[in-house]
Amino acid sequence: MAANMPAAPPAPQRSLQRSWQRFLASELAHNWRRSASAIAGSIIILGFVVMVTAGPYLTAQNPYDVRQLDIMEAFKPPMWLEGGAFQYILGTDQQGRDVWASIVYGSRISLFIGLAAMLGSVLIGATLGLVAGFYGGRLDAVIMRIADIQLSFPSVLIALVSVGWVVYARTVRGATLREKNREYVQAARVSGLPNHKIILKHVLPNVLTPLIVIATIQVGTFILIEASLSFLGVGVPITQPSLGLLIKNGFDVLFSGLWWISVFPGLFIMLVVFGINLLGDFLRDELNPRLK
Repeated sequence: MAANMPAAPPAPQRSLQRSWQRFLASELAHNWRRSASAIAGSIIILGFVVMVTAGPYLTAQNPYDVRQLDIMEAFKPPMWLEGGAFQYILGTDQQGRDVWASIVYGSRISLFIGLAAMLGSVLIGATLGLVAGFYGGRLDAVIMRIADIQLSFPSVLIALVSVGWVVYARTVRGATLREKNREYVQAARVSGLPNHKIILKHVLPNVLTPLIVIATIQVGTFILIEASLSFLGVGVPITQPSLGLLIKNGFDVLFSGLWWISVFPGLFIMLVVFGINLLGDFLRDELNPRLK
């Protein structure tokens, strides 16, 4: 009989299953299922991620492979307008590139930049915030003055990470100032635990909640900033166009009646950032104890 019993799943798999089951049974998951805006935001984000991941399988053309372009197909309107073609759902641009394919491939660059800038900002900001809040004194004053100076510059004029870290540093510092005087931190100090272990094992896990909320919303913010920089011509290289560069290319011919070249990428950015903000607002409300 024992030989016919199914083999138990590996320990990591069982742990993952238990974690997933606990999440599904949690209040957060229950409230998510009851929130139409959170579900809508999640669907938009999931669709965006799937589109970016499966990009080459969703388009018949690589818009940045010159061998696949035909200048004779330039300026075709969307397929539902007179002169449109079925293979170019959203029309083509000046070089005969499929606008839909350009959005798919451009989204990959925009998402990568948004995530990379967010992760870099979290790493730098959380580290400086923990150090400033835990040790205090002159080190705290120096870090916060640098943050104040950084905030005085318009974010669109400087690198994304160099401005994004400030909000994390200030948030984590405030949370660390509260946590470092708690009994569990004092007990860890009395036990002789080194400061770096106290920060990583005790303080950091208790200041993650605001970081999750800010990070979620800031991805959308970084996508917008990157689009603005690319529109101004100081963003990603022209050989690796993002959504912002697509809008700029379309803007040059916008008043010639070729509206679709810039309007569709612009609407797509608006939709993605809207979805991110919907989910971010839900997480903010659910993870902020003051709103309970």
